[in-house]
Amino acid sequence: MEQVSQPPQVQPMLATTGSLPGREADWAFEIKWDGVRALCYVADGELRMESRNLLDITPRYPELAGLATTPALARRNAILDGEVVAFDADGRPSFGLLQSRMHLANQADVRQRMVDTPVVLMLFDLLWLDGESLMGLPWTERRAALDGLALDDPAFRISTAWPGEGAGLVAASRERGLEGVMAKRMDSVYEPGRRSRCWLKIKNVNRQEMVIGGWLPGEGNRTGRLGALLIGYYEGDDLRFAGKVGTGFNDKTLQEMAERLAPLARDTSPFADKVPWKQARYVQPELVADVEFTEWTGNGTLRHPSYKGLRADKSPREVVREPLSGRQ
Repeated sequence: MEQVSQPPQVQPMLATTGSLPGREADWAFEIKWDGVRALCYVADGELRMESRNLLDITPRYPELAGLATTPALARRNAILDGEVVAFDADGRPSFGLLQSRMHLANQADVRQRMVDTPVVLMLFDLLWLDGESLMGLPWTERRAALDGLALDDPAFRISTAWPGEGAGLVAASRERGLEGVMAKRMDSVYEPGRRSRCWLKIKNVNRQEMVIGGWLPGEGNRTGRLGALLIGYYEGDDLRFAGKVGTGFNDKTLQEMAERLAPLARDTSPFADKVPWKQARYVQPELVADVEFTEWTGNGTLRHPSYKGLRADKSPREVVREPLSGRQ
């Protein structure tokens, strides 16, 4: 294992959308948490957290600072991988609830939200510990080292893994109305910054990020307000048009979205394809939305899309069309 003096910055390993692997005995399975990815750097009794796109998100989640002072890590340096999750009243992870914690800058607002919407850090990998990189070890050894820390606190805990039990966990997650399951090859190393087929995300619903390239004015009870977002994904340098999404908003999120889009206004369409609405208003493609949908239509747009929230942890240029759930 490589000796290093301080925890380096690490780009998180990413998963590929897929279906249950044929030989489940070679894989371990975990719940797919509907939250925000977090690389956690513990050093000298302090915690620093970075998002998937390497932004410092530490100030947003002050209740997680205790990870660095828990007995298992208080005098150690480490890098852990995990996900920040907000749970609803039924104990299900809710990306919608987490939205209220993701975009705050004022610390007074952060502390109020901390009371209203507490979060839990679900940890699932250990990448570095006491001067040694664990990333070249197989998942089984990294997982054993993580389990050995015995981290269990109301604010942070180790995500349960079920080796060889994919079909059962998928069925249970679907019954509970959860987003899906993660499958990880037990002999796989950690591949920083790479979207690997050694990690598979098996979704119960079709859902992916979309770039916001414009909007449509509302009609009826939305007259004078935002009616729908115009969304797309990148194919090379081209932003491909994927349709509009007008459901999944409430009055508050409509207002917040309008405020975010106003300074991004532009005169021309950012899409490579023609947008079929003359009344369309366009914006710089800088915001990424999380969208749930039933399927892709024959002309390349989303069928029955629903807005789930904004993602501040992903660059628009990373957004590409993903395969549908259950297809390789």
